[in-house]
Amino acid sequence: MAAPSTASAGSPPALADATRDESSLKRFLHGLPGVDQVGVEQRAAGLATRSIKKAAKLWAIDTAISMVDLTTLEGADTPGKIRSLCAKARRPDPERPEVPRVAAVCVYPDMVETAAKELQGTGIDIASVATAFPSGRSSIKVKIADTELAVESGATEVDMVIDRGAFLSGQYGRVFDEIVTIRQACGGAHLKVILETGELTTYDNVRRASWLALLAGGDFIKTSTGKVSPAATLPVTHVMLQAVRDWHTQTGEHRGVKPAGGIRTTKDAVRYLVAVHEVAGEDWLTNRLFRFGASSLLNDLLMQRRAQLDGHYSGPDYVTVD
Repeated sequence: MAAPSTASAGSPPALADATRDESSLKRFLHGLPGVDQVGVEQRAAGLATRSIKKAAKLWAIDTAISMVDLTTLEGADTPGKIRSLCAKARRPDPERPEVPRVAAVCVYPDMVETAAKELQGTGIDIASVATAFPSGRSSIKVKIADTELAVESGATEVDMVIDRGAFLSGQYGRVFDEIVTIRQACGGAHLKVILETGELTTYDNVRRASWLALLAGGDFIKTSTGKVSPAATLPVTHVMLQAVRDWHTQTGEHRGVKPAGGIRTTKDAVRYLVAVHEVAGEDWLTNRLFRFGASSLLNDLLMQRRAQLDGHYSGPDYVTVD
């Protein structure tokens, strides 16, 4: 295995040495400080109880809307459904043009071309899952082809899945090399690396997988495919935010975090924004560095936004349904 230039250039010796070979990588990952399970869960629970003032709530809602990767990943997806989703991405609340656009629309590779046409010139990213999503179990040739199809069709972001079987059996070099290879296949597209944290079992594994993805050149680390339970949780997201914060401390580079799956309400979104601010820092309160992978979340954000401005709850009939 060879270290990617994006991760090793200008890195401190400890990080550069970490990717020299398989044994060095394993030594580095297992040398990371262990996660205090009780501590991280207590802090996540404590921060989740914080309330924000009414004046700040509208800002939080608009910020969360701007961070949404509006997602549909169903076998029954059609071009018509994608066009409707893109219309919602462009104008989340058609009656209120001041509402921010979402960050991206996330679809399967064969739907990217439709999304790219609908979103051309809007500034909204087109994200595509790839690499045998959601299992990640296929040959590297298939994973490369999956990625290339997405990028050639117009994807500006690729959400890849790691091989959890390889990771859990200690084949860190294999996982590292796959991420590097897909990073290269992405060309100019951003790479989000899905860890599928619900299958990693421990917080220590989440920390190791996060650092592995960062070392291999991932622009974002993402919790979940949304197809496995549990998906995103606040404690897991805390661990991942710590990883990107510590990566920045050591390298000066900013990398992003994307929790996905199970985030459905405005209250949930605000809790994650509090965690971002308190764990990673204010720099990460932007859709360049933090995203929500979600479908139903946007509807609740829009309803709560109307309630903040109108003084009463409008209900779901006043927003478009996915």
